[in-house]
This record gives sequence, structure tokens and C-alpha cells, in this order.
Amino acid sequence: MKFHKPSKIQAISLPMIMTPPYKDLIAQAHNGSGKTTCFVLGMLSRVDPKLQRPQALCICPTRELSIQNMEVLLKMGKYTGISSECAVPIESGNNDRSRSRPPISAQVVIGTPGTIKRLMSQKKLGVADMKVLVFDEADHMLAKDGFQDDSLRIMKDIQRFNSHCQVLLFSATFDEAVKNFVSKVVKDYNQLFVKKEDLSLESLKQYKVNLPDELAKIQVVRDRILELGENIGQIIIFVNTKHSAKMLHQSLVDLGYEFSYQLTFLPEGFDQQQVNLVINYDLPVKFENRSEPHYEVYLHRIGRAGRFGRKGAVFNFIMTDHDLMIMRKIESYFNSPVAEIPSWNSEEDFTVALKAAGLL
Repeated sequence: MKFHKPSKIQAISLPMIMTPPYKDLIAQAHNGSGKTTCFVLGMLSRVDPKLQRPQALCICPTRELSIQNMEVLLKMGKYTGISSECAVPIESGNNDRSRSRPPISAQVVIGTPGTIKRLMSQKKLGVADMKVLVFDEADHMLAKDGFQDDSLRIMKDIQRFNSHCQVLLFSATFDEAVKNFVSKVVKDYNQLFVKKEDLSLESLKQYKVNLPDELAKIQVVRDRILELGENIGQIIIFVNTKHSAKMLHQSLVDLGYEFSYQLTFLPEGFDQQQVNLVINYDLPVKFENRSEPHYEVYLHRIGRAGRFGRKGAVFNFIMTDHDLMIMRKIESYFNSPVAEIPSWNSEEDFTVALKAAGLL
């Protein structure tokens, strides 16, 4: 899997996870730091191959992230003989079939909270032998407006049968409300939070692009970034709503742009190892206060490029005075001025920017 040495979070957290007395762990580090490897190895290390019952459970906020984590597990556990199963909503939407299915015998289970809770209530997923419980994207899993109720129910049901089950919470972001809540529900734990000053993205070049209107945003995506980006690898475009994502996609199709790669709508939890370029079509703001940037989400997004020292570029679109205010707050918060593209309509300016990022 092309590992040469552990990342910082791997070097620190793996001994915490795998060494008795198996304390709980709350761990936060930016995207691309190797969090998935940590909890996958943690789950695999605790399984007794002779015991054909569920012993490790990983809960994810989305179906896509569950499938992605299962792919990592299958690669890392290829020669262990450890069995696994992905418990996610059926694409057809008919989940009543779970009642007629046999009980799960796989030793590692990865799935979404609704499906996991249903399988437990139907006695299809036994938890008496559970040794490790992982919450991936734990900020979403334990947020009040996320999956907090389901997550707590699953945790409590497992602890009723096995009070020694190790709980591992991994996330790229943890706001203060979630941190405070987690500290109340998880006892006797280790914690690992990467300091803001450690979240340096030296291999990334960040840019801001001032645009007159929505049409100009689409034109820049189509005629500048995507056209140049065809030769530099994968691109992720972040918008703040699914509706906006569909509108952008349809606008690009209507304008006649022929995609030479598959355009996919990606959930926040989706992880790409080879992303070279990130576009913040909309800057991230906090749901409860749209005048305040969501700094952790911004870092989470741009951290998808330039992973493990690879080159990457980020383009932030600025259209309104509100956008400009949000961008200035982001620059001030991270104490990192963001370079400005001189002209949004200049192919030369974007070429220069991508060359400076080492992508052309």
C-alpha cells in the first residue's frame, strides 16, 4: 500500500489503540493524515480469528464513506483471514429484507448508524463480543444536529453487554460543543488534537478569485480551471448545497462542456487520495451564523489536496461583499494571506497560478 513510514497521527495513536489496557481515544487530525489506517489497524489487531462473531464495529455518517472504509479494510486485512461485512442502506430503499437475513457472523462490521441500529434491534448484529467501537467523522456522528441520538443508543447497547469495549473517535474537525459532549460520554480516554499551528499545508497554493456574478463562476470553472485541470489530475468542487451542485453540473452540461472524466457528487466524508485541485465554489460558513466562516471545514476541504507533501492548489471564489468578509476572516484566523488571481477572465493568470503550485 506504499507505506514507508507512519504519519504523525499514526505514530502517536497506534500505540495508544493497540496497547493494554485499551483506553478510549479521541483523535483529530486533518484530511490525508492517515486516520483511516489508524482505526482499521486497530480493529484488525483486536479480532480473534477463531471467534466467528462480530468483534469490531465502525460507524460512518454516509453509505459512501462506509464503502470506502471497507475497501481500506479489505486491502489491509487481505492476508489475515478476518471476515468483514458492510452494513449500509440498500440502494433500492427496501431495507425490510434485513429481517429475513441470517445473523451477521463477520468479525468486523462497517456501516451507517440507522442500518446498524436496526440490525441490533432485530438481533441480527450481536454485540456481546464487541471489543472495538469506532466512530469515523465523529464530529458529525456526535453532533446534536447529526447522528447523536443513534450513536449514543448504539454505544449504550454495546456497553450493556461489554463495558470494556474500546471506543475510538476519529475526525478531521471537532468544534467545542462536540468536544464538550464527547468528554461527558467517553470515560478514561486518551486524546490527540493536532494544534492549529501544526495544520500547515506547505505543499498547497491557495488563491482567491474575484468574480462579478454566478455566470462568471461557471465560466471560470469551465473555461479556465477544468480545461487546464484535465492534465493535472483530479478536481473536487465544493458548493454548500446539493441543489447548487446539481445546478452547476447542469449549467456546465448546457454550456457544451464535454467531461473527459466522470463528474461525481461527493459527500463531505468522501476521501480521495490523488486530488490535486480544490475549488471552493462557495466558502464554508457556520449553519447557525452565516457571517462566521467554518474554519475547520475550510481546512478539511483544502486538506484534500496536497496530501502527504504532494503538490496541490485551492481556488476560492469571491463574488459578494459577504464572500470577501468571510475570506478575510479565514486569512486572519490562519494568519495566512491568500494570493489573488489578477483577472478572473485571464487564462494566462490561471496558468501562472497552477505553475506556481507545481501542477503545470
